[in-house]
Amino acid sequence: MKADKLRKKYLKFFEKKGHKIMPSASLIPQNDPTVLFTTAGMHPLVPYLLGEKHPLGVRLVDSQKCIRTQDIDEVGDATHGTFFEMLGNWSLGDYFKKQAIEWSFEFLTKELKIKKENLAISVFEGEGEIPRDEESAEIWKSLGIPKERIVYLGKDDNWWGPAGKTGPCGPDTEMFYWTGEGSAPEEFDANNELWVEIWNDVFMQYNKTADGKFKPLSQKNVDTGMGFERVVAILQGKDNIFATELYTTILKKIGEISGKKYEDNQKAFRIIADHLKASVFMLAEKLTPSNIERGYILRRLIRRSIRYGKILGINENFTSIVGESVIEIYKKVYPEVEENKQLILDELRKEEQAFSKTLERGLREFNKMSEDGISSKEAFDLYQSYGFPIEMTKELAKEKGIDIDEQGFYEELKKHQDISRTATEGKFKAGLADDSEQTIKYHTATHLLHTALRQVLGDEVQQMGSNITGERIRFDFSFERKMTPDEIEKVENIVNEKIEQGLQVKVKEMPIKDALDEGALAFFRDKYPEKVKVYTISDEKTGEVFSKEICSGPHCDTIINMGHFKIIKEESSSSGVRRIKAILE
Repeated sequence: MKADKLRKKYLKFFEKKGHKIMPSASLIPQNDPTVLFTTAGMHPLVPYLLGEKHPLGVRLVDSQKCIRTQDIDEVGDATHGTFFEMLGNWSLGDYFKKQAIEWSFEFLTKELKIKKENLAISVFEGEGEIPRDEESAEIWKSLGIPKERIVYLGKDDNWWGPAGKTGPCGPDTEMFYWTGEGSAPEEFDANNELWVEIWNDVFMQYNKTADGKFKPLSQKNVDTGMGFERVVAILQGKDNIFATELYTTILKKIGEISGKKYEDNQKAFRIIADHLKASVFMLAEKLTPSNIERGYILRRLIRRSIRYGKILGINENFTSIVGESVIEIYKKVYPEVEENKQLILDELRKEEQAFSKTLERGLREFNKMSEDGISSKEAFDLYQSYGFPIEMTKELAKEKGIDIDEQGFYEELKKHQDISRTATEGKFKAGLADDSEQTIKYHTATHLLHTALRQVLGDEVQQMGSNITGERIRFDFSFERKMTPDEIEKVENIVNEKIEQGLQVKVKEMPIKDALDEGALAFFRDKYPEKVKVYTISDEKTGEVFSKEICSGPHCDTIINMGHFKIIKEESSSSGVRRIKAILE
């Protein structure tokens, strides 16, 4: 089965089961401080998993583009990728285990024609006050899965969440497919790598409290995820994701450029294909390479691709040529890659030209250093002088059996610049955002800040992303230059004036077209479903509207008690993007 057909079949199947189809959300999560990128389909649904009403209802289905980098060292094997799509269906307080499992089984066996003899299942074995998930096991048995093919596993394997110390969480049940030759073993061995996980149904039925107790949730949710690339490979009888049409044309292009055979250089080909695919999608979000956070990850992926290109003997600029192959594959499904094609290719060329100038010299310097081991100071010099991400130096050192003092590297780094450690410590766990009262105040304050910036700097200002915690706002916006102290003061004064006026916050659900016609701000229009929530901040006495934005929430009802707004820092985030950090005192 072709990839496009699987994607359409999945969405259509669950649409017939009463689910509304959602468009894929941005790779940059809105208001989720736990991750740099969208790592799972649940990110756009954070507020609704916590109880807010979704404008499309309680049954949802989507194909979500995702980025995960915690497995970056595994890229090159049969199944791991930095960019991937996750097919997911959702129940927000509606159906639960029985229907979720039955529909998963129906789709696999009836729609995809997968023989149940090739399936195996894992369920939660129970721990402490949480009982063994016999309910899920019995449902699977009723569908014809023999007990020998069902195993009970602990929290490391069959439990999801919470993301932080508290919040929604629950057991899950995972579906595995036998990829080995011949008939599948009668008994399921979860440690046998020939059993590949293809689908996961998470049952969010508990709330973990601050004292470590697990209390049943009033709204029980179902959160499912099917690895798109893995299932495409299985349905096509392939033993790896790179053998499908999602990669083959990219690999062919790499072969043409390098003059090398894929069969003899699988790891290098796969790393280049995967990393540049992820880079294309990041660049389509108008993210640019930098030395902090998301931009650092993007830079690392592009530069790792270039390094493996050199290993293949490629001496010309090639990343933009490979990037075009990626755009060709995905332009109909994700039109943003075609719409931003020129930006994508230009940024790839720019980064490759900059790094290629120093790569060869840096490699020569590394080889000299490695004769006596690589000190933390030398690792930092490779980063500062030659643009080597610390991960690249570690990878090169590992190939020579040398250890790197990574902690020492960061100590050197701290002396020279204020760089976010988030991008290099691998904080990529999926999770629900903090939903505390203070965080909600900060979320509401971003709307005030956004409008104030547009009033002071002009309507060309657009929100490019935000990160909100209970301690501060971090707000990225499009603007070409540093704000003056006078402009910063004017923005602060506008926000504080509105807080003192005690404006009211109202929410209304409406079709996306009506929201845009009414002037609601929406700078990620292609990411929104047909029906959206519009939050309006206005003066009830005069009827004057200060802010109107499409957003998911949650927000305060009134802003009178939010506190005093203060901008503590204004800085560059990336090319053409500024960043404000602000607090409520």
